[in-house]
Amino acid sequence: MDVTMSPGVYVNEVPSGNAPITGVGTSTAAFIGVIPDGPSAPAAAHVVLCTNFTDFKSVFGDFADPATNPWQSTLAHAVYGFFLNGGTRCYVTRVAPSASGPAGLSAALAALEPIDEIAILAAPGLTDPTQYAAITTHCAVTTKNRFAILDTPRDLASDDLSLLTATPINNQTSLLPANTDYAALYFPWIQVFDQASKASLFVPPSGHVAGIYARVDTTRGVHKAPANEVVFDAVDLRYKLSRSQQDGLNPQGVNCIRRVNGNIKVWGARTAGGDTNEASGGFKYLSNRRLFVFLRESIDQGLQWAVFEPNNADLWAKIKRNVGVFLETVWRSGALFGATPAEAFYVKCDTETNPPAVRDAGQVVTEIGVALTKPAEFVVFHLTQKIST
Repeated sequence: MDVTMSPGVYVNEVPSGNAPITGVGTSTAAFIGVIPDGPSAPAAAHVVLCTNFTDFKSVFGDFADPATNPWQSTLAHAVYGFFLNGGTRCYVTRVAPSASGPAGLSAALAALEPIDEIAILAAPGLTDPTQYAAITTHCAVTTKNRFAILDTPRDLASDDLSLLTATPINNQTSLLPANTDYAALYFPWIQVFDQASKASLFVPPSGHVAGIYARVDTTRGVHKAPANEVVFDAVDLRYKLSRSQQDGLNPQGVNCIRRVNGNIKVWGARTAGGDTNEASGGFKYLSNRRLFVFLRESIDQGLQWAVFEPNNADLWAKIKRNVGVFLETVWRSGALFGATPAEAFYVKCDTETNPPAVRDAGQVVTEIGVALTKPAEFVVFHLTQKIST
């Protein structure tokens, strides 16, 4: 303080040494597209931030005739559908058709890895098992903070829906990706109007669904399942599914897109593997996995101030207070189950979680438990007729 000031009362702001935890973003997407090499194509694995479709066109080009340039058409429609359905920020990179296998995908995924804000990953139209594996490994193992949106193939042999189950009939090979709760699979492809060919075109739904994720995250929160939502831009579907047909796909973790009450809607919210994931200790619902990632990343980033602080009771109290305040905010948003904060979560950071051996190792351990709210996937009404007497 300047001691030459005139007499009076002076107030100075003093940094507290820690800051409240704020929620990380969940709606930024990344797209990996297959675009042929050419003089106007950006370098492979070159990442471009797009905040609108004009940004995308300036680098990757406009809609292309699907008859002559199907991959360019696929990526353009995916990014266009993302913004049209509520997305606001996405990163786009490309691989060449000859490099769309594991090696090419690995380069593209490595280019996306350092970008912390990416929370959703899509590779429109890439439906080979090796491509599924590379994408889901990036989300579940390499980064652990991203969720993949996967497409099924456009066509099913003989229109056989059993190919989308773990045990197809007639000893055929299943088209399902490996079970993982870091990805969701969507079926079928959607039909849109293509501006280049001036005709209808079937495109993979992952770009449009990524936009729905962003839309729901903004209007309701990441805890709300991105389902029972209209797919803007879709005019029809490659396969028209009935409720009974979906009955065989839903437990497998295949999220169907159906025409419901005159609108084309996403009608599923399960992770790839569905019931199997929950049976093995994972998450059956994609909203639960994405919420858990949101909580983990928010707490991780919000507690960076604690690194190198003295590992004592004062630090433990600050951590417990900051995490508790953050989780109470999350609970008040409706993301956690419970009538009171005590029912919805707990935070423990004390001598029990931090015994001498842990402190000597330079660690501070906080135990956090949360009660997640699951989607009301099945709404059942019991109707009884009252007989007048």
